[in-house]
Amino acid sequence: MRQIWDFHGGVHPPENKSQSTSRPIRKATLPKTLILPLSQHIGQPAKALVEPGQKVLKGEVVAAAEGPVSVAVHASSSGIVTAVERRPVPHPSGLSDVCIVIETDGEDAWTHLTPCEDYRSLSPEQLLERVRQGGIAGMGGAGFPTAIKLHPPRNDKVNALILNAAECEPYITADDMLMRERADEVIRGMEIMAQLLEPEECLIGIEDNKPSAIAALKQAASGTHIEVVVIPTKYPSGGEKQLIKILTGLEVPHGKIPADIGVMCQNIGTAAAVYRAVRFGEPLISRITTVTGDGVATPGNFEVLLGSPMSDLLQQAGFDASKTDRLIMGGPMMGFTLTDPDLPLVKTSNCIMAVSAKEFPRPDPAQACIRCGLCAEACPAELLPQQLYWFAKAQEFDKAENYNLFDCIECGACSYVCPSSIPLVQYYRYAKNQIRVTAQEQQKSDKARERFEFRQARLEREKEEKEAKRKARAEAAAKAQAEKAAQQQDAPAEADPKKAAIEAAIKRAQAKRAPAPAQAQAQAQAQAQVNIAELQTNVDKAREKLAKVRETLAESDGANAAMQEKLRNAIDKNEERLAAAEKALHDAQNSAQGIPAASNATQATQADPEQQARAIARTRDKIKTLTQAIEACRETDPQRAAQLTETVEKTKAKLAELEAESAPTDKTTDKPPEPNLEELTSQVEKARDKLNMMQGMLDDARAEQPADEAKIAKLQRAVEKNQDRLAAAQKTLEDARTQAGGAGVKAASPEEIEALTSALEKAQDKLAMMQNMLREAQQESPMDEAKVAKLSRAVEKNQDRVAAARATLNEARGDAAENQTSTDGAGA
Repeated sequence: MRQIWDFHGGVHPPENKSQSTSRPIRKATLPKTLILPLSQHIGQPAKALVEPGQKVLKGEVVAAAEGPVSVAVHASSSGIVTAVERRPVPHPSGLSDVCIVIETDGEDAWTHLTPCEDYRSLSPEQLLERVRQGGIAGMGGAGFPTAIKLHPPRNDKVNALILNAAECEPYITADDMLMRERADEVIRGMEIMAQLLEPEECLIGIEDNKPSAIAALKQAASGTHIEVVVIPTKYPSGGEKQLIKILTGLEVPHGKIPADIGVMCQNIGTAAAVYRAVRFGEPLISRITTVTGDGVATPGNFEVLLGSPMSDLLQQAGFDASKTDRLIMGGPMMGFTLTDPDLPLVKTSNCIMAVSAKEFPRPDPAQACIRCGLCAEACPAELLPQQLYWFAKAQEFDKAENYNLFDCIECGACSYVCPSSIPLVQYYRYAKNQIRVTAQEQQKSDKARERFEFRQARLEREKEEKEAKRKARAEAAAKAQAEKAAQQQDAPAEADPKKAAIEAAIKRAQAKRAPAPAQAQAQAQAQAQVNIAELQTNVDKAREKLAKVRETLAESDGANAAMQEKLRNAIDKNEERLAAAEKALHDAQNSAQGIPAASNATQATQADPEQQARAIARTRDKIKTLTQAIEACRETDPQRAAQLTETVEKTKAKLAELEAESAPTDKTTDKPPEPNLEELTSQVEKARDKLNMMQGMLDDARAEQPADEAKIAKLQRAVEKNQDRLAAAQKTLEDARTQAGGAGVKAASPEEIEALTSALEKAQDKLAMMQNMLREAQQESPMDEAKVAKLSRAVEKNQDRVAAARATLNEARGDAAENQTSTDGAGA
């Protein structure tokens, strides 16, 4: 006689099992539509392999396992796939999931199967592969993939293989009827599991309220090493940890699983499914489901295809909506209410209850906890339910977790005995879900931080590598220069006529290129006049803005005090800006007066023609904008139009002065200074950057919904203006290069070439960084279109900069080579 242990707590609710055991298992009819959720198990959802319009056969794989903890999904019957979409699925939270919808053709035609006459001849790997291809998940509880549980542990030996036949939940009799009618399949399935795990003993735990099933199992197990152990009836003896304690006396430690103590548990229905998958090659496409309650005329057990609507199964059991208060999936202790009778049956659907209000009355409103302690006495996990309830209600989830919240099996024994009708299990489920969500968010945050730190380390490493290469090149160049100088010092001191002639020629060329003192003075005067013109423009703008703000304050008479206070503050700021601009102008004028005249023929020096041209263009644009504003407000605000007209007249007068200053004169001047190519190149780059910025703002404005037409028009004008400025700057640069080329350009030194090479490398590094950021943005889900567009523009801008830097370097290298060639020719 095998020793039996007891577990803490437990309850004895009314069984109500006889209603559904009076009839044999019936085969459910073929439904017109099958709805197969891709997540009928714990782990990753399966990946759909079919598309709408595709024909499938019974048993064909329609969704493959995605990852190690996942299970395949098979077509329960032949037909046409009509949709792959999200639909409601059986879940306590009423969630939806991606489902494959099949319109059955009525033929119920099987796909090709591969049966095995002698499964004992198969290797463990072959057996596991058949179980995995069968898409079998635990059919008694959470739906854990069976192939993973049957994988032999590497280091630990399985001491006991337990088949859970307790079925302790009231109303449910699916396993009971399966054992009565198909005990041979259950025993053969357990033998296959034992062949995989090689346990020391095989036990079937069954409650003593199932005499017919006990007799059938003992008869089928005769002559095998399987022992049928009858245990007392008590809820929840069918819990995995509780059944292990009853049969072996072992307790599963906190945070561990039964495999950690050498025990493996499986369900009755799972064993039968394993046998059919290995012996006949049949995947899991049907199961035994109990239909019971006062709302059906003929309660019983049905072999129903997975994906069948529950409403079809209820109709076959004589469903009467007038007698039904609600539908429950599972038992009265651990089940949950169904919101829709058309939800599909899944691999874990062991029972559907159509209960009346008399049979299953609504719970009373929850009252305050009286700390009676009945919940702690009933808890089979030896927890403190009332303390967990307080923590969950106060959202102190960390404390609830410290009190071993996740050891709760949600059996409902605490809620069953609670005199205050507190839905304790619902509080525990809520707390568990919040803890899982927090953990997932923390995991995402940690991964993002790791990615950022890795990227920063990579960039720093690349920066150090590039700096090391640059230093190595600089050291090599310095070494070469030192060797060259040493060679020159070691050379004989005799005068070389050819070398002396070359050096004299170089000195004469340098003397010609050096600007004369008068020319340098003229450049300084021109620059001073340009600065004064710009500062005068700043003063005029500051005065205009101050006048506008004062006018706005005058018009806002009667407005709220906050608005008037803001306007007064704006006046103070603009007065300060005007004073600063006038002081800068005054200082510049005083400084200009201290510069002596270049010659008697030039008493006043004109500003740079390019800057004067830009000032004229800005003034013309301002006149155009003011004219448009006058036309817009002529009818609505005549006073404002008159004020703007005065501003236009002043601006036109200023334009006339600028045009007069830029007009050519007949005065004789010194030779114009040599153009500054570096400054002109910088101006071109600035003009190009500003054009790219304005173009980006225009693209963003066009992408906005709804589009702001006025803003787009304004930005379009700004883009056109900057295009003109860029073209003018490029033309000036080209002319200067042509002039400099005719006069002879100084050959680039090794140090200058080194600097240009470093600038090219920096531009290439920045381009690579922007390209990486663009690729990362394109791979984000969902993709940020605005961010991608912005990064694309940045990549294009940096590509232009790399091209310009490369062209400058190539030009410098070519000039150096040309100068070297001319020197060699002179030496010859």
